[in-house]
Amino acid sequence: MTYCLGMLLDEGLALASDSRSNAGVDQVMRVSKLNLMPASKDRLIVIQSAGNLATTQAVVTSLHEAYGGGDLARDLSLAPTMFEVAGILGAQLRARMAADSSFVAPYGDASGSFLVGGQIKGEGPRLFQIYSAGNFVEATPRTPFLQIGETKYGKPILDRSVTPKTTLTEAARLILLSFDATTRSNLSVAPPIDILLYRADSFSAANLVTVEEGDAYWNALRKGYSEGLAALVDALPPPPAGWGA
Repeated sequence: MTYCLGMLLDEGLALASDSRSNAGVDQVMRVSKLNLMPASKDRLIVIQSAGNLATTQAVVTSLHEAYGGGDLARDLSLAPTMFEVAGILGAQLRARMAADSSFVAPYGDASGSFLVGGQIKGEGPRLFQIYSAGNFVEATPRTPFLQIGETKYGKPILDRSVTPKTTLTEAARLILLSFDATTRSNLSVAPPIDILLYRADSFSAANLVTVEEGDAYWNALRKGYSEGLAALVDALPPPPAGWGA
C-alpha cells in the first residue's frame, strides 16, 4: 500500500507520495512513487503510482523508454495536452493489466492506479486520477485534490482546508499533516515522503524535496499539531448536564 496526494491550486500543483512498498510483514522496501518525466522547456509531467509495484513500474518504465522516441501511442513528449497524457497513461495501464492479470491472479492483485499532474505550454496546470480500468477523472476547482492508495486517514483535514486559493506554502503544511495522520494509523505508509511544489508556468521541478522520518520541521509540525488538537478539545464546551449520569 502507499499514499499519494495531489492538489490543483491557483498557484500551481502540490504533489506528494510516500515510499513504502510491502508484500507482507517481512518484505518491506523503500521505493519512490513520484516519477518525473524528462525535463523539457514546454512541459512538466509527474506520475504518482499506487497498487501492484510490478504493474506500476512497468507502465512508468515503458513511458520513460518511449519518451522522445516518436511513438504516438506512448511518447508523452508529443502529447498536446495533459488530457492526452492521461489517456496515454490509462491505455498503457490497460495493456499491462491485460498482459499480466491472468498470470498474477493466483498470487494476488495486479491492479494499479495513478495520479498524473503537470503542465504543457498553452494550458494551465492540470491533475488527473487514472483508475485500474484505465479511465480517469480530472481535478476541478470544486474537487481541488485527488488521492490514491491509503486515502481515508489523511482525507478529513484536506476536506476541511484545501481550496483552489490554498497557497503552495499552506499546501506543504497540509500535506505533511495529512501524511502524519496516515502514518499514525496505517503501517503500510511511511517516509521518505517526496513532495513537489510546482509553481504554474515555471516548467521546473526544482522545488522537489524528500522528507525523512527524522526531519526536524516535520517532527515539529506533528508535535505542534497534536498539542494544538489536545488544547482545542480541552477548550470545547462539556456535554449537557445529565449526559453520562
